[in-house]
Amino acid sequence: MNLAPLILTLQLALVTTLVLFVLAIPLSYWLSISKSKIKPIIEALVSMPLVLPPTVLGFYLLLAFSPHNTFGAWLDSWFGIRLVFSFTGLVVASCIYSLPFMVQPIQSGLASIPSSFTEAASLLGKSSLSTLFYVLLPNIKPSIITALVLTFAHTVGEFGVVLMIGGNIPGRTKVASIAVYDEVESLNYALANKYSLVLVILSFITLLTVYMINGGHLKRLMR
Repeated sequence: MNLAPLILTLQLALVTTLVLFVLAIPLSYWLSISKSKIKPIIEALVSMPLVLPPTVLGFYLLLAFSPHNTFGAWLDSWFGIRLVFSFTGLVVASCIYSLPFMVQPIQSGLASIPSSFTEAASLLGKSSLSTLFYVLLPNIKPSIITALVLTFAHTVGEFGVVLMIGGNIPGRTKVASIAVYDEVESLNYALANKYSLVLVILSFITLLTVYMINGGHLKRLMR
């Protein structure tokens, strides 16, 4: 079994999770406290990947990133970046596709914290940034862990968006889910089964970790 698709899948999931975590913190915080009229629009945009077929999202991203269209041509001419059929393009597409899995748990966690926490920090002279990083985020660790793990697991299982943006280039964009599809197309069910089994085990371990940490089972086992 060629391990390259599995390694590439893990690299994509790890990079996507880290990038989204950085982006999701300020966005989730704003969504949790904002009373702006545009908040429902932003929330709808963030949640759209949950309901859109991945191939639809991938198709429009493919059009946007294509160097033959305005945005793709601008990236190519100004920065020399071509997102289509590249690992960077996979990361950008994965960040868009997995955005709700990172934002929504953190937003819910922040919204559940009593306002007295923020008021007390304000009375002590803490800035909004200090309150966020030293008061609010430490109190929503289960939500953050859930967001990180769900984003990672969701990226591992991507297929439609990845296929549309990255195609099927070995060593560059061929992730494990594409490898499974390839082997099934070639009627090589034994190898498809091996790739699938690795993904099943990885997904199970990832989700089990979340439930054990958030449910306190891991602490009880370590005592």
